[in-house]
Amino acid sequence: MNEKELLDYCREWLQAWTGNRPDLLISFYSENALYSDPARRDGLRGHSAILQYFEKLLAVNKEWTWKPLEVVPTERGCVLKWECAIPVGGKSIIEQGLDIVEISDDKITRNEVYFDRTALLKAIDALKQESRPNR
Repeated sequence: MNEKELLDYCREWLQAWTGNRPDLLISFYSENALYSDPARRDGLRGHSAILQYFEKLLAVNKEWTWKPLEVVPTERGCVLKWECAIPVGGKSIIEQGLDIVEISDDKITRNEVYFDRTALLKAIDALKQESRPNR
């Protein structure tokens, strides 16, 4: 794929991350895909394992939104720079990160996600602290 085709592909794929649609999202992945992110550093392989993870992850993050910022083509796919708005409480945490994406026959065969979760984890922790009853 050329740069424009990769950007279009990534835009469509990132839209599938919003709205709790794990069946749509997994349709972008090959049957034996490898997926890893900061919470699953060792990675998950195959539709069954990845879909189980996506079902839990998307159920908790129904309203997050993703957009591609930049695509750098590689021999097997691309490196994607993205931005995500993650609602936490009444606020949105804006994160940027990078994915290594390898594609074969229009299916993702490898997806490694990299971003700093510090601000997100702090916001979640603060929300938990607020919801605890005073003693």
